[in-house]
Amino acid sequence: MRPDSPTLGAANAPITVVEFYDPECEACAAFSPIVKKLLKDYEGRIRLVVRYMPLHPNSVPAAIFTETAGEQGKYWQAQELLFQKQSEWGAKHGPDSGPQPDIKATFQKYAMELGLDLNKMDAALADNRYQAKIQRDLKDGQSLGVRQTPTFFVNGRRLARFSEVDLRSLIDEELSGNNR
Repeated sequence: MRPDSPTLGAANAPITVVEFYDPECEACAAFSPIVKKLLKDYEGRIRLVVRYMPLHPNSVPAAIFTETAGEQGKYWQAQELLFQKQSEWGAKHGPDSGPQPDIKATFQKYAMELGLDLNKMDAALADNRYQAKIQRDLKDGQSLGVRQTPTFFVNGRRLARFSEVDLRSLIDEELSGNNR
């Protein structure tokens, strides 16, 4: 975790769940509602920390978009919107890939949907304000052996098998103290 990483949940929670995610990752989008449900089910006992692991072509611009939205208090709304509309902005692959989206125009449209100040967003983009943070997260993830998204760590312990059941089990182990 880094001090500038986006978080949800109680700062003093006994359990910290760190998720390395890619805004363009379909599995991350599909698992996001489960993560939000876990936060509700374990309210006050877990905190979610998100880190970037940009592995897809449009991941970095998407991460920058969420960060600039975060400057205006809309980080989580931007993340949710990007997940919901992933098929519109995500890079297309394969023989029927069709035209690629104009990322800047698409994200400006999303910024308007979220009620963001476009001048502030453009200034953050022009300053390249979040490139170093995103690259730092990527390097941190690589040093931890993260090769796919999402990848979760619960109080520093890596989730071995990606599933809701296994994530709950790891959280429960940490809560009970039967973790070593």
